[in-house]
Amino acid sequence: MKAYQHMWRLIRYRPILYSINCITWLLIHISPIIPGLIVQQIFNALPHEKQLSYGLWMLIVLLVVTALARVMLIIIGGLVDSLHRFSISGLLRRNLLARILERPGAQAVPDTAGEAISRFRDDAEQAEDAISWTLDSLGQGAFAIIAFVLLFRINARITLLVFVPLISVVALAQAAGKRLEKYRQASRSATGQVTSMIGEIFGTVQAIKVAAAEPSILAQFQQLNEQRRATMLRDRVLEQTLNSTFGNTVGLGTGLILILAAQAMHTAQLGVGDIALFIYYLAFVTDFTQFFGMFLAHYAQTKVAFRRMVALLQGATPTRLTEPHPLYLAKKEVPTIVQPPPNEDNLHVLTVKSLRYHYPDTGHGIDDISFSVAGGSLTVITGRIASGKTTLLEGLLGLLPRESGEISWNGQIVIDPATFFVPPRSAYTPQIPRLFSATLKENILLGLHEDAAQLQGALQAAVMERDLTEMEHGLETLIGTRGVKLSGGQVQRTAAARMFVRNATLLVFDDLSSALDVETEHLLWERLFAQATITCLVVSHRRSILQRADQIIVLKDGRIEGIGTLTELLKTSQEMQRLWDTDISV
Repeated sequence: MKAYQHMWRLIRYRPILYSINCITWLLIHISPIIPGLIVQQIFNALPHEKQLSYGLWMLIVLLVVTALARVMLIIIGGLVDSLHRFSISGLLRRNLLARILERPGAQAVPDTAGEAISRFRDDAEQAEDAISWTLDSLGQGAFAIIAFVLLFRINARITLLVFVPLISVVALAQAAGKRLEKYRQASRSATGQVTSMIGEIFGTVQAIKVAAAEPSILAQFQQLNEQRRATMLRDRVLEQTLNSTFGNTVGLGTGLILILAAQAMHTAQLGVGDIALFIYYLAFVTDFTQFFGMFLAHYAQTKVAFRRMVALLQGATPTRLTEPHPLYLAKKEVPTIVQPPPNEDNLHVLTVKSLRYHYPDTGHGIDDISFSVAGGSLTVITGRIASGKTTLLEGLLGLLPRESGEISWNGQIVIDPATFFVPPRSAYTPQIPRLFSATLKENILLGLHEDAAQLQGALQAAVMERDLTEMEHGLETLIGTRGVKLSGGQVQRTAAARMFVRNATLLVFDDLSSALDVETEHLLWERLFAQATITCLVVSHRRSILQRADQIIVLKDGRIEGIGTLTELLKTSQEMQRLWDTDISV
């Protein structure tokens, strides 16, 4: 889709609000027509009046009233425009976020998180400006047309010269369009790289300090900032050069027009009031000329913004970007969160047949994975590093798009695993749990309605009673960015409580107990296994978990090397024997 097509869809998103905004700003930009005519009448009357007559006083009062009316219109226009602007950028960000949440969780964004933030922030704002600027273009254009008609009736030759700079401005804007797009693309990309690195630094402060890597990290950060400075400077210099060129072109044209107007006045072709009208209207017409050139340059940059946002849709049709959806801007409009109904489809057997996925960049992945998980059992996936354990879980849950294979739940084929394997059917904790800068309770509930008994049960199952007594505010304790105020074990158990509070039938853990001490881990599993209806699919190397397992799946180079109990695999699987003998699990 072209940029103007996206803009048209955004205009149609809230047509009534856009129409009100358009009418308001049309009146704001047209309103100077009236003061100009009043000024013309005042100056035409002055040579014939020896003192301020009643008529002149009425014209002066009318001039003040129109000025006050315009001020009120500007205030109203500002309020309406702010709401309309927020609606436009809000819709774009809402649709981008919805698409990201639809994507496989492990491939949510195509680039870095910082690059995605740049598109959410800067590119949506660019599109918002483009829509708002159409109102100014329409308003100032309408003023220019009306002014042209009025001035043309006074002096055709000078009036035609008023609009000559407009032709030059349009030609300059068109000539610089491609370069504007190129520089804007480079500056946005450089900004995304800087934002990404800031996020990575904040997320890995401990690792940086342990490795004493502060100087190298700062050097790299300075290098990225220098690249951003250079690209932003080129972008801004070109933009300001064009603006100044537009302004100077208009200024030269204005000077020529004033000279011709003075000559016309000298030859009595124009009266004092006519000259005043020309000068008064000329300021607004020249503003329109310069603004129109800036709008054309801005439109070229807006093309880049829409291309970058469409790329974030990752394969969805471009119309998804501007697809109309309600925005809940008032508290009373916000819909209540619908709690998922209790799961009545208890798991009897989960079957995976010929599951396959490979990472596009490396070619590594999983091949021909087939197994079954019985309801109420514990299945452990184990293997060496990079054997495909996490990839298997993510492919099963729909966090990675499977290339082939079939997944069945109680004999029924699962068409879309990403929407099927969610609470209360299943819950998942990744290898590195993600917590938010909020309270402990908010991190566990994540929007669920608070049920005191259910929450207490989840905390008890996650062995967090002692931790809560040591926290200053208990469940209301703010845990900091990504849970920085918690220990590694507390982070893992908070993620576990988040799973338990959802009462899911299938619990999927990716090395949940790696940061737990032996006593806490033992207690956690004891409490979990006390619930006979729970089915667990776990990635682990721990001997205690392997000994408890009803079934162990041994992976090697992305394939299943063996399936069975620990006793069976220690007899039949060389890979299991090697893992056990090297004692990699503690």
